Parts: sequence; C-alpha cells; structure tokens
Amino acid sequence: MQHAEADIFDAYEQALDDAGLRARPVAVLDARAMRVNLASLHKRAGKKPLRLASKSLRCRGAMQKSLSSPGFEGLLCFTLAEALWLSSQGHSNLVLGYPTADRDGLAALAASEQARADITLMIDSPQQLDLVDAAAPHHPPVRVAIELDASFRPAPGVMIGAARSPAHSAQQLATLATEVVRRPGFTLVGLMAYEGQIAGVGNAGKGPRALAVRAMQAASAKELAHRRAEAVAAVRLVAELEFVNGGGTGSLESTGAEDAVTELAAGSGVFGPGLFDHYTHFSPRHALHFGLDVVRRPSPHVATVLGGGWVASGAPGEDRLPTIAHPAGLSYRGTEGAGEVQTPLTGRAATVLKPGDTVWFRHAKAGELAERVNELVLIEDGVVTDVLPTYRGEGKAFL
Repeated sequence: MQHAEADIFDAYEQALDDAGLRARPVAVLDARAMRVNLASLHKRAGKKPLRLASKSLRCRGAMQKSLSSPGFEGLLCFTLAEALWLSSQGHSNLVLGYPTADRDGLAALAASEQARADITLMIDSPQQLDLVDAAAPHHPPVRVAIELDASFRPAPGVMIGAARSPAHSAQQLATLATEVVRRPGFTLVGLMAYEGQIAGVGNAGKGPRALAVRAMQAASAKELAHRRAEAVAAVRLVAELEFVNGGGTGSLESTGAEDAVTELAAGSGVFGPGLFDHYTHFSPRHALHFGLDVVRRPSPHVATVLGGGWVASGAPGEDRLPTIAHPAGLSYRGTEGAGEVQTPLTGRAATVLKPGDTVWFRHAKAGELAERVNELVLIEDGVVTDVLPTYRGEGKAFL
C-alpha cells in the first residue's frame, strides 16, 4: 500500500515538473479520485438530488465539474456576498445556508431582479426579516427558506450537534413560517435542517467512544426523522415548498431515507479531507493534497518544511491538524506542532529528506485549503490538465 501511495506522489511531482510548476506550496486535485467521490455521493444519495456545499470547495472550476456530474443540482452558499458574486457569474439555484446581516448585500439583492430569482435567503427568526426590510424598504419579493434546528436533545439540558436555529419543534417552525408568509416582500420557498452530529462526526472504530457515537447517531436519526416530518407537514399547511434540504456527506443514507426530505447537501465528500477518514459506511478517495518544501535540517532526525500550520476550524484538537500524507513515517514534534512559518517533522523518513524535497499533506477540512492557495492544479493520469483558480485566486475572501 505504501509503495502504491508513493507512486501517486511521485507521479504528482513528475507532472508538476513537466508542466513547469515547481513552486511550493502547491495544491493538487486528483481528477480521477474526485470523479470516484462524486459518483459515490450520487450513489449514496439514492434518488435524491444533491445540493453542492460551496464552502467545501471554494473553487469555481471544481464546483462546475461537480455540478456537471450526475445527481448534483444547485449550490448551498455560505455568505450573501458569495451568492451575489456567483449569480453575477451565471450561477443560479443558490441557497444561502446561513442567515446574513450584510446590509449592503441585502440592498443589492433587493435591487437585482436576476439575483432575486437566483438566491434564496436562510432565516430562523423574524429579526432577520427586519434586516431585509431595513436594508431595502418596500423591496420586491425575496425568496426565503427557514431552518429547523436538527440537534439531538436526549435529556433536559443536553444538546448534541450544532447550535444553529432556535426553531427546534414543528410548532416553532410553523410559527416562523406563518410570520414569513404574513409579511409583504417575502416568499417562503424552502426548509433546511443540518444534522451535524451525524453528517460530520466520524463513527468508525471498535472502542467505547465509537460505539457510543454510533448509538447516538442511530437514536438521533430516528428522532429527527419523526420531528422533521412533523415540521415539514406543519409548514406545508402554510406555504408550498420548493425544497426540503437536509443532511451532509456523512448522513446521506439516513437523511435520504426520509420521505419529507426532497434534496440532500454534500460537499466535503468531493475532496475527502482528513476529518472524513473515519466513517463506517463510506471511505472517500483522498482527492486533494498540498505540498510543502523541505528547507532545513536542524538535526539528523528532523526535517523542516516551510509553512504547514494550516489548522482547520472547529473545536481545537489533533484532528484539526493537516494529515501528513507522504513520505510515510513522519510526525509533528509535540512541542511545536504545525507552525505558522515552519514545521519541523520527525520520524524515520525525516532522516533522508533534504532541502528541496516535497512533503505532502491533506487538510482536515475540504474547503479551507482554498483560502491558503491561489489555485488547484488538476492532475489526471500523470499529466496536469488544468489549473483552477480558487476563490482566493480570483481575489475573493468571503470569510
């Protein structure tokens, strides 16, 4: 297995060298691995369409290739500024996955007929409707979706999952839906719920923690299916919904089995980052890597790369560090970890690395690497086939 992986990275380096792309850091997107992942997501989703989470790619070229694959329809965006930009670039069917307080963006949305047709805002409180009204008084109808909190609450005072919407019950969501419909200038078109405790928590392993995670996820999926069905039914009494969005890469099977859900969300499974290495029911290919230069040898047992501290967001922990993919047998120094400007690496392989060699890593999260590089180099069958600008490479930094 190690020899096969070494061959892959040797092929990457040869392809980059042949294309004259010798600068590091460099981010490589494996076209074949990405296609396998897209096909896997489509299969796991069953007959439900997939809405692509843009935050997990942050590269229009990669997004377009994904949207051209079977089963994918529309984008789940993460900021209004991003959605407005994508609309101006010809993208449609854009759902904002989070509420916004971007007053200038709301005014621009209200002023553009095209943007109003392309973009759906997400809200979980009437206060967010107030922001729209304040930013654009007497605005034309704006498309709105409402979010149901999908966290698991097995006992009083216990919440497992993401702290998102205050609307947890069917009644709370129906009350919010009624308020949207009552107010002029808003059209209720959709409903969303994201069960992060299932979609984003690895459950592989035989130890007590893994067993507890799988038990929690099974109980949460059962509870949410019942509550989401009730919420959707209650909201449909108030408005005709175009879509009910749910789930994520890790929950496609359980969320897709719910009749109340009309579409699924996914993004991380396209690239297969480090945090998605530990699931029982799927194993994405590792499609996205970044390479850093070895620049010094402070001792015979340490090799230092330039950069490396590209730590993922979320609760701090070792799982947020980049995974060292190649060469095998490298590890971080416990006293330094992944550094801001340099990262010393130890282990058997460190003894043979020399300045100018490349060490390959995988980011813990799928889309955050794109905030560190200007382009993703697309490689297939040992050849560079394209260079895809990231959002950053196009001069965009939305968050």
